[in-house]
Amino acid sequence: MARSKPSDATAPGGKAGRGPKDAGRGRSSGSTASGKAPKLDKNGQPKVSRLKKVGGQVRMIKQAYTLTRKNDPRLPWIMLIAFVVVAGLIELVGIIFDSPFLFLPLAIIAGGLAALILFGRRAQGSAYRQVEGQPGAAAWVLEGMRGDWRVTSGVAGTAQMDAVHRVLGRPGVILVAEGVPGRVRGLLAQEKKKVARIVGDTPIYDIVVGDDEGQVPLRKLSTHVMKLPRNLTAAEVNALGRRLSAMGGGRMPVPGGPLPGGKQMSVSQRQVRRRG
Repeated sequence: MARSKPSDATAPGGKAGRGPKDAGRGRSSGSTASGKAPKLDKNGQPKVSRLKKVGGQVRMIKQAYTLTRKNDPRLPWIMLIAFVVVAGLIELVGIIFDSPFLFLPLAIIAGGLAALILFGRRAQGSAYRQVEGQPGAAAWVLEGMRGDWRVTSGVAGTAQMDAVHRVLGRPGVILVAEGVPGRVRGLLAQEKKKVARIVGDTPIYDIVVGDDEGQVPLRKLSTHVMKLPRNLTAAEVNALGRRLSAMGGGRMPVPGGPLPGGKQMSVSQRQVRRRG
């Protein structure tokens, strides 16, 4: 009996000792399940589900369509004609091969794709027609380019809203001027000297936006910049970015959008870029 007492005392003690641990484990697992951290993407932001992404894109396309239709009333009919013509041609091929129902899905998909491509081009043309000739139009186009382009708007300018914008990318440093050519060329020359003292032998390109000889039209600006030769590596671009940051940002106010509806027009441009 004396020997059984320690075993009996130990048994409850063991159970009591395990009980809090088990209870603690239960609480910790419950708190982990309830406070589960959200998954993060490569930028450290919470991941968005694919369904939400698709929904957001659909809303943006709808908004872009609405805005473009206001400035281009013929857009719905043009898209419908493109859909009918392309789908009809493919379906005609299906009839010739005695397989109209087999070619029907392909005809619908191809017709829809043709309508979307046409919509993208019309939206781009409409957006550029709205901003062309407005202060800040070149900056708006530059900030909408795809890829690693570091745009600093309004690094130099005049009271008449002539402006020079600085772009850093793989080609080197690109200075883009918009305004009256007689005034902006002097601004370009001054800014080029300042930049050259910092970047050394790095290529510096200067562009004047306009429709005259030797100038780049606004609608072709992004294409012109993106076609420049790649002279720098990504590491060199980062190093140059740190050195150029010592010059500071823009020293003159540049409108956030070329027109009061600039924010709305940027939606159309984003949709056009996704189709480019």
